[in-house]
Order: sequence, then C-alpha cells, then structure tokens
Amino acid sequence: MPQVALGPEIPETGYVLDEIADGVFWLSEGMYQMMFVVTDEGVIAVDAPPTLGHNILRAIRSVTSRSITQVVYSHHHSDHIGAMSVYPEDVPRYAHRITAERLTRLRDPHRPLPTHVFDDSLTIDAGDHSLRLDYKGPNHAEGNIFIHAPTQGVLMLVDVIFPGWVPFSNLAISASIPGFVDAHEQALEYPFDKLVGGHVTRPGTPDDVRTQIEYLKDLRSTTEAALSSVDVPKILAPVDATNVWAVFKAYLDAVAARAADELVPRWNERLGGADLFTLPNAWAMAEALRLEYGSLGPFGIAP
Repeated sequence: MPQVALGPEIPETGYVLDEIADGVFWLSEGMYQMMFVVTDEGVIAVDAPPTLGHNILRAIRSVTSRSITQVVYSHHHSDHIGAMSVYPEDVPRYAHRITAERLTRLRDPHRPLPTHVFDDSLTIDAGDHSLRLDYKGPNHAEGNIFIHAPTQGVLMLVDVIFPGWVPFSNLAISASIPGFVDAHEQALEYPFDKLVGGHVTRPGTPDDVRTQIEYLKDLRSTTEAALSSVDVPKILAPVDATNVWAVFKAYLDAVAARAADELVPRWNERLGGADLFTLPNAWAMAEALRLEYGSLGPFGIAP
C-alpha cells in the first residue's frame, strides 16, 4: 500500500477525531468521513454517515457542550447522510434543491427533509464562522455541493476527491463524468489547506487534488488511445454477432483492459487501489469518451 494512502490508526472508540482548522473537526471511522464546525453560537454538522452514526454525537460532546444548531447535506446518498436522524429535529437543515427533491421522493425517515434549500449559493453565518455552499452542476451526483469554510481554509467536496487513492469504482459511479472531472479544477478555485472528501483514510490537501487530476488525465488519454488501438476483428471473432450486447461488452472490456494494463504499473505505487479500480474506471471513462466527449472509436460516423 502506498504511504500516501495511509491514515491515522483508529482508536478503540471506533473513530478518529482531528481539529483540522480552528473550530473545524474532521471525523472518520477509517473509510467514511464528515466534518462539524464549532462556532460561538453552536455546532454546524455536515453529513452523517451511518458507519459513524451515534459516534458523531459522542465526538461532538467530547470537544464542546454547545448544541447542534445547523445541519448541512452534501448530497442525497444514504451512505453519507443516512444517519441524519440522529440530529435534533428542530434545527435548520440546508441542502441543494435537487437533493431536497430526491429525498422527498425517497421518503427515508433516517434522511429527514431539508428545511432550507438553494439553487446556486448560500452562506451560513454562525458567530465567528461561516460556510459557503455552492452548486456548480452535477458531478458525482446531481445536487452534490462544494462546502467552503473560507476563514479556516477548509473545503468539503464528497465523493469526488479520494486523497491518496484512485477514485472509487466506475469513477465514483458518477451522475456526470464530465462534471466529475471538471469538479477537480473547480475545487482548486477555492483557497483551502484541508479537504474533507467523504472518503477514505485521511483529510486531503490541494496536492491530492492535483494528483487525482494527473490520474484522470492519464486515464483519459490512455483509454482514448485504446478505443481505436484494440484489434476489433480479433476481439469479436469468438463473439456471436447476433448478440449485440455481447459485441459491445467484448469491445468495451477489451478497451478497459488495454488501458488498465498500461495504467496500473504507473499508478500502483502512487495511489491506493490502482490495481483494483483502474479497470472499472477505464471502462467508465471509455463510455464517457464515446457518449459525452464524442470519441467514438470504430463506432464513429459510417463512411
């Protein structure tokens, strides 16, 4: 495992807590992570992964006697906000409008509906702290927002940057691959020293964002080359030509395998999980190149 992928050891409490900036606390059980902000007026909690659950409240109580006064939803996925029910029912809950719409449809009692929604930007001012919530379009999910503490230099962006690791399988199963890719440069537009990414073992830095940009550029260029360089007749020779799905699967699998064979040796000692998720990441990139970026390989405009 690359050293850059390793985080702090998880103590017997089941979670690790670190004050990464003045009043801003990073909380993790070793795989999921969130943050909360202790202000003069109370505590702003951002997300609530079920794997942390009631440990969130224990962690908050370990550093302050102040009450939770605001709650922020990064996006609607239950693995990050599936324990929002542990927070007081009567506090303001902030989310993007799309997140609120998804939660209204899902009707999950552990993900109570937001009380305050916004479309583009919203600032929460609380005593000596503020959080800027921005929506720049779909990336990992529709409604997934940038959460910035400008004075403390902390940025939270969930399921986009994976400090020390390659992105989760299939490019984080993102709603928009171009939006996911663009979110990296958008993140660097914010002044920050620490990043809360929602996963995996430690907080991140701007250098982690730059490293993942490098990985994605390498992934794109290598996969794009493979779209046209694989031997299509050889790949399809054993395939039943009447089974159209088998034809596409054989081709896309071969493209992803060609790209991964080149990429894994370059990244296996730089980022955790390169040997595990580069293949499905190349598969997702191949489809994004064909469907979003217009690089169609042998399935381009017929002569």
